[in-house]
Amino acid sequence: MELRHLVTFKTISDLGGFTKAAENLGYAQSTVTMHIQALEEEVGAPLFDRLGKKVVLTQTGEQFMPYAIEMLTLYANAKNYYMASPHPSGTLTIAAPESLTVYRLPTIIKEYVHLYPQVQLILKPSYSNAEALRLLRTGEYDMVFMLEKEWTESDLFVEKLIQEPMLLIAPPHFQSYPWPQLLEAISNSTFLSTQQGCSYRKLFDSYLQEQGVSPKTSLEFWSIEAIKQSVMCGLGFSILPYFSAISEMNEKKLAGAVWEQGTTVFTSLAFHKSKWQSPAFKMFLELVRKHSSVWEKQQS
Repeated sequence: MELRHLVTFKTISDLGGFTKAAENLGYAQSTVTMHIQALEEEVGAPLFDRLGKKVVLTQTGEQFMPYAIEMLTLYANAKNYYMASPHPSGTLTIAAPESLTVYRLPTIIKEYVHLYPQVQLILKPSYSNAEALRLLRTGEYDMVFMLEKEWTESDLFVEKLIQEPMLLIAPPHFQSYPWPQLLEAISNSTFLSTQQGCSYRKLFDSYLQEQGVSPKTSLEFWSIEAIKQSVMCGLGFSILPYFSAISEMNEKKLAGAVWEQGTTVFTSLAFHKSKWQSPAFKMFLELVRKHSSVWEKQQS
């Protein structure tokens, strides 16, 4: 029995309707309906009657309400207890794709572990945005980082942290080649891409189709580092986040150019709107926002 379902149940009763409860909680009305259906399945009987435009508790709903209030009160008391603790503890599970795990999160994690050693921090690989968001909704993940174009979800809080330029990278002997020549060269070469499900890969694949460019051959890699090393040795071309390849570009180990025509991609984080934000969660979120402001300065 999920707390967010109990919150929805009580809010409908307090406000007298599904629509008002949805507006108050920031949900789509379909989400509110889903919460109540899930509760009714667990309780085994309807909780509300619709009498014209009014929504009232059934007899079962009236009998269930004291238990719902008691559970919500216990939750509030437990929350206040941990909020009062000066030392965050518990477990925090975070998912992120390889690029963000390698190039964005290490400094955040280093500082967090130093400041809050009593928190068990678990970092999970995210190979698919859809799967990561599913596990976020089930509660297995507390927070998910993504490289994605702008999007919204009715039940999730999504925060854009920084806009991420993309780099078309090429072997070193393509130094100073303009964008049109790089695209033309792709047609006679191998294109190295990240795994299926990567948003910027799908965006660039669509762009190549629009431009009528088709690589001679394509290879799919599991690792950004493997892609970079392969491009450095002359195997072919790839599209990667700016932050993951700019160091090698500056050192002339890679050639390439910024994808100016690309659909905007962001590093974003997402978490459930109904999730209780523990002290451990809040402290991590605070560090993420602090570090993302540093990323902006480093990129400018």
